[in-house]
Amino acid sequence: MSISRVITWDVTTSRGYETAWLELDGDRLRARGRAVGTTPEPYWISYTLDTAESFVTRRLRVEAETASGTRALDLRHDGEGRWTADGERLTALDGALDCDLGLCPLTNTMPVLRHRLHLTPGEREFLMAWVSVPDLTVHASAQTYTHLGRTEIGGRIRFVSGDFRSDIEFDADGCVVDYPALARRLATP
Repeated sequence: MSISRVITWDVTTSRGYETAWLELDGDRLRARGRAVGTTPEPYWISYTLDTAESFVTRRLRVEAETASGTRALDLRHDGEGRWTADGERLTALDGALDCDLGLCPLTNTMPVLRHRLHLTPGEREFLMAWVSVPDLTVHASAQTYTHLGRTEIGGRIRFVSGDFRSDIEFDADGCVVDYPALARRLATP
């Protein structure tokens, strides 16, 4: 079953907005998005994201424009647990399955859908390829997702990374509705 959606979030952390055009096709996700923010500095972001089976990231391409110029990142996962950024191997990410684009609610979708954590009990620990925005540096990030319960439209998950934690609401398709301290989906007509 294929689902196409357009979602816009008010990204409170960046004092900006993000819109993602996404396609969910079985256990694969394909998306493109644009974001504008004013914190930590004014920026524009454009990205494309492709996953393989089980929502495992294959490629994230990002371009960021700030007052100091334009940067680009081509982050790739080889399907065997190895990552490269612009062709350079990132051994600190060995074993990671997912990217996590900073300030982007969409990239929480892949691990949630893979383990159906928005709908079924469980707790999972992940190593993520976290991309800082707007500088586009890539870091290893340990993250934990814990199913807290079902809601009328999907489920609630506790996200923990280091000292940061937030209880995120997802819809039945595994997309963020409300991510306190980061973003909230805008209603669509």
